Amino acid sequence: MWIDRQLRQLSRPKSIAIIEACAIGIVSALAAVGLKQSVVWLEAWRVDVAGTFSPWLVLPPIGICGGYLSGLLVERLAPEAAGSGIPQVKAALGYFPIALDLRVAVVKWVSTALSLGSGFALGRQGPTVQIGAALAAQLSYWTQTSPTHQRQLIAAGAAAGLAASFNAPIAGVLFAIEELLQDVSDLTLGTAIIAAVVGGVIARAIGGRGMVPDLSHIQIQFSLAEIPLLIGVGVLAGLLGVLCNRSLLASLKFYRWQFRARSLAVKLAVAGGITGILSIILPYALLTSKDLQDFAIIGRIDWQNAAWILGGQFVLCCVAFGASAPGGLFAPSLILGAALGDLVATGAQSGYAQGLLPIDLVLSSPTVYALTGMSAVFSAITHRPMVAIAIVWEMTAQFDLILPLMLGSVVAYLVAEKLFPGSIYQHLLIGKGINLNLPDLAQQSWVGLTAADLMQRRVETLSSQMTIAAALQAFAASSHRGFPIVDDGKLVGILTQRDLALIQQEHWERQTPISTLMTQRVIAVRPQDPLTSVLYLLDRHQIGRLPVVEGRKLVGIITRADIIRVEAERVSSTVSPLKTRSEPSYLVYRTQSPATGRGRLLVPLSNPQTADILLRLAAQIAIESNYELECLHAIVIPRSSLPAETPVDLSASRQLCDRAVALGKTLGISVHTQIRVTHNVAATILETTRDRHIDLLCMGWHGKTATPGMIFGSTVDTAIRQATCHVMLIKLGARLQSQMVVGESSALDAMVRLTHLHRWLVPIAGGPNTEYALQLLPALIALNRESSIHLCQVFAPTDDRPDLGSLNTAADFIRQSTGTVANIATLHADDIPSAAIDFAIEQQCDAIILGASREGLLKQSIQGNIPNAIARGSDCTVIVVRAAITERQESH
Repeated sequence: MWIDRQLRQLSRPKSIAIIEACAIGIVSALAAVGLKQSVVWLEAWRVDVAGTFSPWLVLPPIGICGGYLSGLLVERLAPEAAGSGIPQVKAALGYFPIALDLRVAVVKWVSTALSLGSGFALGRQGPTVQIGAALAAQLSYWTQTSPTHQRQLIAAGAAAGLAASFNAPIAGVLFAIEELLQDVSDLTLGTAIIAAVVGGVIARAIGGRGMVPDLSHIQIQFSLAEIPLLIGVGVLAGLLGVLCNRSLLASLKFYRWQFRARSLAVKLAVAGGITGILSIILPYALLTSKDLQDFAIIGRIDWQNAAWILGGQFVLCCVAFGASAPGGLFAPSLILGAALGDLVATGAQSGYAQGLLPIDLVLSSPTVYALTGMSAVFSAITHRPMVAIAIVWEMTAQFDLILPLMLGSVVAYLVAEKLFPGSIYQHLLIGKGINLNLPDLAQQSWVGLTAADLMQRRVETLSSQMTIAAALQAFAASSHRGFPIVDDGKLVGILTQRDLALIQQEHWERQTPISTLMTQRVIAVRPQDPLTSVLYLLDRHQIGRLPVVEGRKLVGIITRADIIRVEAERVSSTVSPLKTRSEPSYLVYRTQSPATGRGRLLVPLSNPQTADILLRLAAQIAIESNYELECLHAIVIPRSSLPAETPVDLSASRQLCDRAVALGKTLGISVHTQIRVTHNVAATILETTRDRHIDLLCMGWHGKTATPGMIFGSTVDTAIRQATCHVMLIKLGARLQSQMVVGESSALDAMVRLTHLHRWLVPIAGGPNTEYALQLLPALIALNRESSIHLCQVFAPTDDRPDLGSLNTAADFIRQSTGTVANIATLHADDIPSAAIDFAIEQQCDAIILGASREGLLKQSIQGNIPNAIARGSDCTVIVVRAAITERQESH
């Protein structure tokens, strides 16, 4: 069945994942080996030229030209390729809009080869991580994988890149899982392991050894008496790591301040020139990374050379890294660690010779201290001790090194974390305004949501044996644009309005079963599938709804309307759906009347002063639309209390409900009431609209809000963004509010006050919200037989020939539905709200009804909300209408 194939494609079978992981490992290894050979060739060429000619005439120009070309390439083609590349990969995996594709991989490869080959004292391992991740991301684009699986492939590409660079598959997997993705699921771990192993094997087969030279002729051993010295290496490495991280960040700030008006190419040219000059002054071993690594790791140097290497590499690294040169920190940190270990070893040997150390202490090879220092400094800079241990151990393949590496790495990490919390990559991202470690990120973002969190569990379904005529009646009685088809509890298809459109085109018989017309190729998701996969399927197949199934059993449905809640939570302080569902409201009182209407209108009651007016307006619409009234009163309690166990006083709430029931008896309409105990009013309103199948939500509104980030207010914002039914907001005008007296209000008083609303203004802006406002207008003007209607539309001052099509269409609708001839006015102004308010004052209007803005909530926060602005600036009664989301958003 198609639904099973879709679920298998979404979950990515292990066989396909293995093939993808192997492909990622192969291309990442080839890229890593190619980058390594390019850097080695360019470095050898640079050394040969410097030996043939004067280094003063060769090295600075090579550094300047190589830096400029590298910076120009990055700046023009892929700005994401600047720096080490690891922060970019972390941000992309954290759902930040950072590009990772073939373009980034190619630019990173070429720019890194140019910068490192020109003498920049950085490493190729960090760039290789970004190259592998970018190639994996490009593969995921070509194969059209889900966002969740795309993240797994990117992490696998990063692991393969690191494994190929160091010939260390275990370290590649640990780094990808611990530093980049923080995910140890079976598929993620398996994909990363396969990609890393394939990458490591291929890199070793065609690229030779990694950073560490052949140590077979060196005896790797140590005594337990040396543990204090190894701990000392860890302490010094932690201090060096803190100094290095702070210096690198300071160097970045220095370049940004001094070269703030200069391009990246100019910054890298300056850094290349400085590097070339320093390379002449410093020891010859600093000319090439390969010679420097071998020289430091073997450890056959005196303390003067070790100090030169340590200080020189530190300065050169700060010069290159601060300019945002393409290159990483892995190799520099390992070289610094090796030099530090050499210093400790030579210092210990001198102390032993001079009798400062115990006579029975036999020092092991300096190589042990060099390798321990490599692991310790790497751990202090990256704050990843397990990765540091795995890298050095895999490169050396010396099991006896495990204890020294663990001692040095853990101690260095503890010291560094105490003095400078967070890795260098975390601080680099924070400097760019990206914080991946917010404690509530998973709760406030849509990242952690699943289909089960947002799906509607009560689903209206049809049977496959239902006739087309019966299906047409079901669509006419519902606002839905599609129904799942279920037989014996199993999902067998879906029927949409698009399918029904074929009836007129192909002249189907009305008694034909809908099984011949329904869509059998159902695209569905499972309850545990992440929201990212839901969004991916909705966008890829351009559909408006997704059934949620367990096997073939239908357990819920997700529409585009449900996704709007995610947008509201990301830009406002509304309650998370997870928290809302975990603490549902508790029904403590209910009255029910006969179900005689064809729909329901919900009125939340809160303020006794305005309750009667809202009820009378809602009742008038219910009469004209043949709706029943559903009245809700929510009693809010603290979150520390449970709604089902908290005693509450119902006297005031029942008085409001009794007034609603009395109004229903007077007008002859069915009125249902309920009182709920809740933590959140907005969540309770949404819960009631779903449970009671509400068609129209009518809410009172103050016309302003003092809550930052809100447009209409916390409760109203949530309702207007998340309720799938029609929504009507009512802000009572100054005249109505001045007539309200506490304790003396009644339905009769409300009717008398509402008769003063006889001059209506309808600003026309087009769209479904304005259309629905016009549909409600006949019921509203029925409150006063002498009502007059003004239609206006605001055009730009430069619009000499405005299009009056919308105004004329609205006027024709009003004339046909009410028999009233509307007055049409065209206004020319830049400020739409001010023009509408001035016109309302000029025409002495009592009420304004208009459609809600269709822009997203974030865009409204920045650019302004026109209905809200009109309500704030007008003393009239303002009614804002938003048509049902399902009618606007679902377009399958």
